[in-house]
Amino acid sequence: MKFTIYGKNMHVSEGLKEALKKKFEKFDRYFGQETEVYATFSKEKNYQMLEITIPMGRTILRAEEKTEDMLGSIEAVVDKLEGQLRKHKTKLQKRYAEDALKYNLDELDSAEEDEADAPKVVRTKKFAVKPMSVDEATMQMELLGHDFFVFLNAETEDVNVVYMRRDGNYGLIEPIF
Repeated sequence: MKFTIYGKNMHVSEGLKEALKKKFEKFDRYFGQETEVYATFSKEKNYQMLEITIPMGRTILRAEEKTEDMLGSIEAVVDKLEGQLRKHKTKLQKRYAEDALKYNLDELDSAEEDEADAPKVVRTKKFAVKPMSVDEATMQMELLGHDFFVFLNAETEDVNVVYMRRDGNYGLIEPIF
């Protein structure tokens, strides 16, 4: 695996880099040498955060953990990624058969999920999409008290999504066709 390691509001020591790579050795049997792993270490108040992103063909595995020490964050992220791989093994193999061949997921145990516990769509909502600016969409989102808002961007004439980020700022999702 190829690692790209960033530090946000901190310097990433060689020891942390080596600890991350050592923990990710268990994933060598699932991923090839060309697989990219993007890691972002950051400090936020008294917490140490780690975000991992692994592009897998058309799917992206992502895990983020925040603990009081960075080694704990590394452990938690590795556990979370392993759970994601186990859960999505069958989905990945069926949906992206040609991409799944690049990754050796056969060694993972299949997740035993009860159909009753599986999430399902419980409500469908339809609404008219009106052209508006990004500022109007954020204001509408706040007025409704939602975490996100779907709208037709008046400038680009594309459907966009504006959302509230964890840091209190806004994010905008623009599709690329």
